[in-house]
Amino acid sequence: MTDALHRDAVRVLGDWNPSDPAQDRLRTDYLDHLADRPDGMLRACTPAHITASAVVVDPSAGRVLLTLHPKVGRWLQMGGHCEPGDSTLADAALREATEESGIAGLALLTEGGLPVPVKLDRHRVRCAGKDAPENTHLDVQYVAVAPAGAQELISEESLDLRWFSWDELPELTDGSVRTLVGLARALV
Repeated sequence: MTDALHRDAVRVLGDWNPSDPAQDRLRTDYLDHLADRPDGMLRACTPAHITASAVVVDPSAGRVLLTLHPKVGRWLQMGGHCEPGDSTLADAALREATEESGIAGLALLTEGGLPVPVKLDRHRVRCAGKDAPENTHLDVQYVAVAPAGAQELISEESLDLRWFSWDELPELTDGSVRTLVGLARALV
């Protein structure tokens, strides 16, 4: 994992200006984490590390693509750990969205020509396995727009992969994902 990815995360979070005070507190917490931890982007960083995700939307059809996550048992956006080949947080989010959705040609929403996060979410997980201690994901969430009529292709990282209309999200979707989908809908 490069220092460039760490620097990019600091830049992205430093430049991002959320309108919600709770999101701004999370942003500050993420920046404090990165200031304290040069390894803060790495999966091996405990008790927390930065992750990147993207909710995949098809605005022309008024739908969102969610994955039924095998470890969590809930419908989630695409996302996961940053990898050594990722040079930016946006690269990590787009790579994860493309790998997990099977859709080529995804495009992250931008502001001023640069991809920008739309939401942060801090959550506890057992990313090292069910017998390992819990860790905290400091997730930086983006919106990825799919080409009109895009067809998904399930990966081994999902139990299921489905499109849902904006107003008909599945029961096994938590409040954080519902908020992310609402933000995505408002932006596209």
